[in-house]
Amino acid sequence: MDVPAISNNLNLSNGDLDPSDTPPTMSIDKLFPALLECFGIILCGYIAGRANIITSTQAKGLGNFVSKFALPALLFKNMVLLDFGNVIWPFLWSILIAKVSVFFIVCVITLLVASPDTRFSKAGLFSIFATQSNDFALGYPIVEALYKNTHPEYLQYIYLVAPVSLMLLNPIGFAFCEIQKWRDQRDRQQSKLQIVGVVILQVLKNPMVFMVVIGIIFHFILDQKIPAFMEQFVDGLANSFGGAALFYLGLSMVGQLGKLTRSTVVALILLITAKLLVMPLICRETVELLDADNTSSSLEHSSLSNYAFLYGVFPSAPSVAIYAAHYNMELQVVTSGMVISTFLSAPIMYVSAWLLTIPWMDPKPLMDSLQNVSFNVSIISLVALAWTVTVMFLSKKFKRLPHMFTVNLFLAQILACVSMIMWNFVVRQDRFIGHVLTFTLLYGSLYSTYVWPGLIALSLVLMKRGGELKVAPGFLVIAGWGVPALVAAVLLVTGERMPDTIDSAFFYGRPQIICTSVVLAFSIVLGGCSLVGLRRGTWDSMYHVLERETMLGTIEDLRLPTGPDTQTISDIRDMFEPAGTGSINIGPCETGCESPGCLLAQEEQQVADRQVARHVLLCLLLIVSLLANLSSCLWWLFSRVPGRLYLELQFFCAVVNYGQGFISFGLFGLDKHLIILPFKKKISCLWHRRKPEEQPQLVVSDDIMMTCTQFIRYHKEQCVRDIVQQKRCGERTVADTFLGSELVEWLLQVGLSQDRGEALLYGIRLQQGGVLQHITQEYGFKDDNLHYCFTA
Repeated sequence: MDVPAISNNLNLSNGDLDPSDTPPTMSIDKLFPALLECFGIILCGYIAGRANIITSTQAKGLGNFVSKFALPALLFKNMVLLDFGNVIWPFLWSILIAKVSVFFIVCVITLLVASPDTRFSKAGLFSIFATQSNDFALGYPIVEALYKNTHPEYLQYIYLVAPVSLMLLNPIGFAFCEIQKWRDQRDRQQSKLQIVGVVILQVLKNPMVFMVVIGIIFHFILDQKIPAFMEQFVDGLANSFGGAALFYLGLSMVGQLGKLTRSTVVALILLITAKLLVMPLICRETVELLDADNTSSSLEHSSLSNYAFLYGVFPSAPSVAIYAAHYNMELQVVTSGMVISTFLSAPIMYVSAWLLTIPWMDPKPLMDSLQNVSFNVSIISLVALAWTVTVMFLSKKFKRLPHMFTVNLFLAQILACVSMIMWNFVVRQDRFIGHVLTFTLLYGSLYSTYVWPGLIALSLVLMKRGGELKVAPGFLVIAGWGVPALVAAVLLVTGERMPDTIDSAFFYGRPQIICTSVVLAFSIVLGGCSLVGLRRGTWDSMYHVLERETMLGTIEDLRLPTGPDTQTISDIRDMFEPAGTGSINIGPCETGCESPGCLLAQEEQQVADRQVARHVLLCLLLIVSLLANLSSCLWWLFSRVPGRLYLELQFFCAVVNYGQGFISFGLFGLDKHLIILPFKKKISCLWHRRKPEEQPQLVVSDDIMMTCTQFIRYHKEQCVRDIVQQKRCGERTVADTFLGSELVEWLLQVGLSQDRGEALLYGIRLQQGGVLQHITQEYGFKDDNLHYCFTA
């Protein structure tokens, strides 16, 4: 086997191939038991909270013990015993620089994208979320399991990095939250100096920061020894931290995913990407750059960079949720993100550690495995894409904008999957022409899937005023196919084929990686800037629909400007004119809006046709996958020895490249009116035919009955006066209706709900109790521009 030629595919060094040159720098044997211990205790805490064995009030008491007694004692003990002589300071500075970089990236992006009303609180809390890791409760046991026998000095970095982060970055986040509080106050009595004083006081009052300072002072006073008379006392408190903190983490997760609201979807995707993808990559790269000349050997340098990557994967700490609750800001996003990032981090850490501890890696079977993964994912994705494209054509959405561009993206994804399936057979044959033709089709279509997300986002921006595209659609179609074809042609002309390779990602070596990086960077910049412009433009009132969408429900844009497939503004205005303003004698609707000619139902369907929110979510998810691909390319280009973690990133990129069909299917493959509603009706008919004697009975709980009774007795009359309007639903009929979003706003105004989530639950109770219903009884209660009416 020609090792150097094949090693160019994964760029594994010869040292990585020789077990004698690369002794394991960590122990994988204890990792799985450590993960099982940590997540087992977390699960016990979750069960205790879910079963109400420990109430929320009791959980707060346990949280206070952990944060104000156990953790400060642990920090004090380790600060006193810390051996600063073994600290590799460039590594420590690298981690801190990485954290500062991520903090300011998240902060700046949030300030640019977020609504002006809440941008400062989001910037502060989201930045803390992305940089404050669960170092002590979850990170320390894992690092101890991996490095205690090989690099025990790595454990002390956790005690050094975490407190400095608390003292350096968290105060900046607190300052943003205090600025938000000051802006929300009407009188604004606090001065800027007082805000600074409040932030400094908060930092000093933090028991963790206080005990770190005290511990460092006593480190020099006591000469790295804890006096015997207080040693057992400190040990008792410090040793109680591990289990209690993990148990409290499980308690704090109870009910958090149920708080997922429409305003959390986009924020969660971006925050989890920043925490679990951007943070570990930046940590590793900063160590690669800043610690290159300070370690005694390349092996130790590689070990430190791998440790930095694992450190970056640690999930967010529960204390971030405490900060959000203290300021009563962005609590739903932070708590949901904490739960999701905690459980996503476990497989990433395990796979990463497993790859780093394999004593010998032959690149040939690794290449075969990567090829097989791409092949298998392509087959499944191809089926999902065929279904999605069929739905788009049957629903005739492919004729509308922006669905016309989305169909082009789906076709590019289909070609990429078909090409990868062909490549799996052609590459193993010694036919140069077949290799070149298949590679051209593969990378022309794959580059097209990279370009289309940016173009779709750009089309949304160009359509945001008036609903008409500002340029000819054919121009974007030509760009979506022409630019990738041009890049592939340039690569064929200028590139030199690598010998003995079956990996399509390295078929033309370094020139191919550079071309791929340019295409990825172009699409990421175009798509990112377009989404920011879409969010900050004059379409804000319409784009807020996205913030009220949910991952668990239908993601539709229900505020739409007029276009060729919608009614004119005058028609819609005429539809909503109150009765009696025209010359026609209009009477009340007696059909309950069950007629297919109901104008209100038609208006709901028409304004949902463009699905702006789904397109934004599609672009966002694909841009995240493009970011992973760009990270892989830059890692290969700038790292002397990319190492084994690069292999993990390669497998991930293979899945997201050829598995885009899963995202497309999830967002566009289940058309409501073409598939979901007919399927539900069919199931309902079969069920009632099977049990004709059984009549469905509505069982309403006592809580719902009490809510409905109180609303009818004390609030319904005022609500009808405030929000109910007569709207034309037929040629000679009107209906007394209101929008779901209007009821939510009204509930907030009168104080029946504290936030939109509570108001949504209140409306759901009213519908379950029979107080209100959708005009066609097709939807549950939603915080959207759907029409509802009160029952008699």
